[in-house]
Amino acid sequence: MFENLISALKAEKRTIVFTEGEDARILEAASRLKKDGLMDSILVGNVEAVKAAAAKGGFDIEGMEIIDPATYSEMDAMVEKMVELRKGKMSAEDCKAALAKGNYFGTMLVKMGKADALLGGATYSTADTVRPALQLIKTKPGAHLVSSCFILVREKDGVEEKLAMGDCAINIDYPDSKDKEGNVTLKGSQKLAEVAIETANTAKAFGIDPKVAVLSFSTKGSGKGGTVALSREATEYAKEMNPELAIDGELQFDAAVSPVVAATKCKGSPVAGQANTFIFPSIEAGNIGYKIAQRLGGFAAYGPILQGLNAPINDLSRGCNADEVYQMAIITAGLK
Repeated sequence: MFENLISALKAEKRTIVFTEGEDARILEAASRLKKDGLMDSILVGNVEAVKAAAAKGGFDIEGMEIIDPATYSEMDAMVEKMVELRKGKMSAEDCKAALAKGNYFGTMLVKMGKADALLGGATYSTADTVRPALQLIKTKPGAHLVSSCFILVREKDGVEEKLAMGDCAINIDYPDSKDKEGNVTLKGSQKLAEVAIETANTAKAFGIDPKVAVLSFSTKGSGKGGTVALSREATEYAKEMNPELAIDGELQFDAAVSPVVAATKCKGSPVAGQANTFIFPSIEAGNIGYKIAQRLGGFAAYGPILQGLNAPINDLSRGCNADEVYQMAIITAGLK
């Protein structure tokens, strides 16, 4: 599943910043990445503490750049740039205090071009990783929100089966955005359509030919209320945004994956019965859905992979191990 990403990394050397450079899991993964020649790593933390932790674990970090925010020679320029980015929302003193922390400091290293990508969250919460990214990196041109995707993988009958699921970690729901006068500036269904497009693009990076099902508890009008209209409208907006994308909705999960059910409920659909990319109408549905697939379906889950940002930044689980850090580093830097 990493073939496309590894090819991209070998074609163009990239640098990733780890916001928790003193963590043994980070050091082990960085050492492996160095050994495999996949990318350069910047470790954020106290230099002596990072070196001591690496020596204790027997991890080779020779030649890696270790940067301590407390002694960073370009801190004044970084503070000035951050004040400019925050546009009056944070003073120079506020910015300097924030930049003493690895999450903000690492994000600014990406913003200022010192690194191509960032991976954090081994000790920080998801919010503490995403918040600096939203404030400083911001969304890419044309994007209105940040979302997430999980790639799920298992071997079935000797064949690798891969699925994509979004959004399972960031957006609680999809309310309409309104201006001060109460006028709708962006519909919730347009936001969900954007999640569908972004998730399909992420799926492609992992070698999945996306067949996108926008899910609900209804199939083609069989139910009313709840998220039915949201999912149906999102499907139509996504078709307008990318007419070539194979997408359908609203679909119940059984209609999305079972050819038998699809033949009964939505015959002729380009997606129903064969979907491999699933878009959930709320974080509750998405988070529950991917974890059911992981725990009962025997899928390995990779993510959350953040989508819509102006630079590749991803979040780790605080319960992650070194293998997961290694894999997420490849995903993060490879998706640049």
